[in-house]
Amino acid sequence: MADGDNDAEGQANYLVISGDGHAGPPSAVYREYLDPVWHEQFDAHRAALEAGRMTNAAFVEAWDEETGDHELLAAFDATTRDKVLDVEGVVAEVLFPDADVLGTGRTASSPFGSGLGAGVGGEPPEVIFAGARAHNRWLADFCATSSHRRIGVAVVPVTAGVDAAVTELRAAHELGLRGVLIPTRWFDRPAYHDLAYDPFWAACAELGMVLHTHSGAGPADYEMGPGFVGIYAAEAWWWAARPLWVLLLSGVFERHPTLRYVVAENGAWWVPDLVKRMDEKWIGAHNTRKFGDIFRAELSMKPSEYVDRNVFLAASTPGQDEIDRRHEIGLGNLVWGNDLPHPEGTYPHTRHWIATRFGAVPVEEARQVLGLNAVVLYGLDVDALRPLADRIGPTVADIQGGGAIEQGVR
Repeated sequence: MADGDNDAEGQANYLVISGDGHAGPPSAVYREYLDPVWHEQFDAHRAALEAGRMTNAAFVEAWDEETGDHELLAAFDATTRDKVLDVEGVVAEVLFPDADVLGTGRTASSPFGSGLGAGVGGEPPEVIFAGARAHNRWLADFCATSSHRRIGVAVVPVTAGVDAAVTELRAAHELGLRGVLIPTRWFDRPAYHDLAYDPFWAACAELGMVLHTHSGAGPADYEMGPGFVGIYAAEAWWWAARPLWVLLLSGVFERHPTLRYVVAENGAWWVPDLVKRMDEKWIGAHNTRKFGDIFRAELSMKPSEYVDRNVFLAASTPGQDEIDRRHEIGLGNLVWGNDLPHPEGTYPHTRHWIATRFGAVPVEEARQVLGLNAVVLYGLDVDALRPLADRIGPTVADIQGGGAIEQGVR
């Protein structure tokens, strides 16, 4: 598949697809999507969150001024979202929960802690599944406003119960959602190498629902104190990366060869070295002789071969290290993202950041990472997206010629 088949010179506008966006409405809207039996508990939960909210008011004021979106409408209003995507040059996006990380309360996280930090609050299974259902219902309606542009990822707290998770997965698929987000951490529940999860992995493969984990829940074994934020930042990538090697080395991709798995918003700089060392152990070397064939017990192929076949890295707002190591990571496995509307992403200067990161990358390679890998991963309709790309997408001159760099940077 080639973006630009309709242009003999290969100069068609880029088909830019974000593998990491976030959407979610205000609490009052989520309440409407909850089954009524949960309303009273939701109100109490919301009040507790409001009481503990922490906001960097100075940053929020500056951010509102920079984006011009003082109500964070881009997180939940379809018309505003589409206008923002058009300005940013993005034709389609994968949508995760928890759009507001500023602490303003203008939008809400997936109810009852069922979103990116699922498992942190220790809610009972029936409560967290109720919250997940509400988010998935809302997300399906939001995606339906522009179905060719929005790739909805359902939240399914599989650690809270496999049978219930399979049921919710099937319901989400019926709603038109195309992927599933599971908790990044399992806390006191069985880890993902446990065979109890196999019915869920099988259902994902059967339905073609792309499996995701996303940066969110991190270390939870120390309290606030000296260096807390720095320590958290140093470790956060590891917790988000951990499900990859747990799934791979336990044979999940061996048993379910069509299952596609995405590590989202966690960079990809760590992938080549990790995979190289897994391969070395699988092949066997001096320092693993004493283990015999134990590293091959669950795997008929080298770990790198499963990564190539089953694993994608939605390294939103990639750094220069990801770009420089793109061939080691896997050119066909790397998916760009803008993290809209989070301030640590490229919004509202996406065109600038694309030109900055991809200006020295060959056009066909840049096309893969910026959009075509996502087309393959999610089975997107290029014919439906091409007219939009022709209207709003960055041109080759914008990126490789530096034309978009002058649009500014925060």
